[in-house]
Amino acid sequence: MNSASAATPATAPPSERAARQAEVVQALLQHLPAHALLWHTEDTTPYECDGLTAYRQRPLVVALPETEAQVQAVLRACHRLNVPVVARGAGTGLSGGALPHAQGVTLSLAKFNQILSLDPVGRTARVQCGVRNLAISEAAAPHGLYYAPDPSSQIACTIGGNIAENSGGVHCLKYGLTVHNVLRVRGFTAEGEEVTFGSEALDAPGYDLLAAVIGSEGMLAVALEVTVKLVPKPQLARCIMASFDDVRKAGDAVAAVIAAGIIPAGLEMMDKPMTAAVEDFVHAGYDLTAEAILLCESDGTPEEVEEEIARMSAVLQGAGATALAVSQDEAERLRFWSGRKNAFPASGRISPDYMCMDSTIPRKRLADILLAIQDMEKKYGLRCANVFHAGDGNLHPLILFDANDADQLRRAEAFGAEIMDTSVTMGGAITGEHGVGVEKLASMRVQFTDAELAQMEDLKRAFDPQGLLNPGKVIPTPNRCGDMGMMKAVQGALGRA
Repeated sequence: MNSASAATPATAPPSERAARQAEVVQALLQHLPAHALLWHTEDTTPYECDGLTAYRQRPLVVALPETEAQVQAVLRACHRLNVPVVARGAGTGLSGGALPHAQGVTLSLAKFNQILSLDPVGRTARVQCGVRNLAISEAAAPHGLYYAPDPSSQIACTIGGNIAENSGGVHCLKYGLTVHNVLRVRGFTAEGEEVTFGSEALDAPGYDLLAAVIGSEGMLAVALEVTVKLVPKPQLARCIMASFDDVRKAGDAVAAVIAAGIIPAGLEMMDKPMTAAVEDFVHAGYDLTAEAILLCESDGTPEEVEEEIARMSAVLQGAGATALAVSQDEAERLRFWSGRKNAFPASGRISPDYMCMDSTIPRKRLADILLAIQDMEKKYGLRCANVFHAGDGNLHPLILFDANDADQLRRAEAFGAEIMDTSVTMGGAITGEHGVGVEKLASMRVQFTDAELAQMEDLKRAFDPQGLLNPGKVIPTPNRCGDMGMMKAVQGALGRA
């Protein structure tokens, strides 16, 4: 569990909902076998939320198509009936992007889990949207290749979900986010029209719509097939674990590494509370006396790694590191990273619930935001453990609270909203890789003007004139597709209406 349980009420009376449900089920049964449709309460409840469990809503119907023709037929039927559609992958998202619509169809794409082709010469893989992130690297490993973006949920999250959120990971500083590692996305519009973004060539004619659809949170199209880039596995990788007795020194050290012209394969930061939580969980060998630790990785040829490790060590020592440990073999490197990769489950061991935030700030402000969060802990009376993709300034504060206490939930939500506001004030953004979903709807108005939000709405309307794909998410305009009821309910649950 990463947050509280607060149901979002349906937007129609039970009798009206039942009638609408029967109509949708009857229409979809013309295109799907009975086993591929779920509508009874006990069957749809598992789909009521994604990884943000604070906000729950049972969908009207869950469709589990097995072929592209079935997906197309579902979309066409929903378009004809003016029924909202929420595409869902593995449900590991952390911003409520896959929260169902009370009067809509949840389109589960979990059965699209095949790697269609792998070209070791061209260094690409063509995969279905339901393929797990890590499965791509596992399939490419015999060819000495892998897929670079590695979110912490890579063992479970799907490439379609990565497309929706523009996911990153601990190695995104050097190798980029999803948008930098995808060549082509093929799928369907809300009307069921086949559409392709990008190409397998280095460039595609016309507007760069590939960059628009990646990170669009399922609002523009339903992605079914993705062509990803593969990169060679480095000959060697080693990791430095650096301890600091002051969070400002650690933050300044991050900026110093980048200023020295070094682009580490990974550059992560954890504060003392997070270090204690993960060390008790995985026993990674972290320095529990440090106020913050940095994990700095170098990869490449042995000669490149040796030189870069020496340069980074010198910079870190010059920045005030109190201790340095360098992995001596692959097992030790993986052990260093095991704590960072298990930050979220480790937090679940020390708190009944947690709310994982996601914002981005300039690297030079890392210490400022950490100190500000410490003040917020006192203000809201809640603990917060912090883990950062420090190299690109992407924060993941985990606010710890008890979901059984309504007041703690309210304070946790206010705490998270203030982190977002402060990030924007410091020159950052309200999301780095988790998306906006429903969690950050109110914060969108902090980040963007009404005119900018209207432009986003125009882009959405160009792809989806009826507003049927994932309505009520990302753009805080409650008048689309008759969605005001859901918007008010979600905003009310957030406590930030």
